[in-house]
Amino acid sequence: MQELDPLLHSQLRLAIMSILLSVEEADFVYLKEKTEATAGNLSVQLEKLTSAGYITKETDGSGAKPRTICQMTDAGREAMQNYVEALKSYFTGL
Repeated sequence: MQELDPLLHSQLRLAIMSILLSVEEADFVYLKEKTEATAGNLSVQLEKLTSAGYITKETDGSGAKPRTICQMTDAGREAMQNYVEALKSYFTGL
C-alpha cells in the first residue's frame, strides 16, 4: 500500500484541494462558504498548502476589501493524483 500524503489527509485541506480541482481559481470567501470553515482555520490551512507548493495565493488589495484568490499548482494536481492513487491501493482485494 502507498502512504497517504499527510498534508492532504486533513479533511479541510482535502476539501480545499478538491474544490480547486474543479475550478480555475477560487477566492477566500467562496472557499470559506463551501468548506464551512472558520476564517482563521481556513487561513491556516491555505498557508500550509501554499508552503507545500500545492496552491498559490494572491491578495488583491485594490478594492475596499482585500480579495485573496487561490489556484492549484501543477505540483498540487500531481499531489492530488498521487493521493487518489494511494487511496485506491487501500481498496484492492475488497
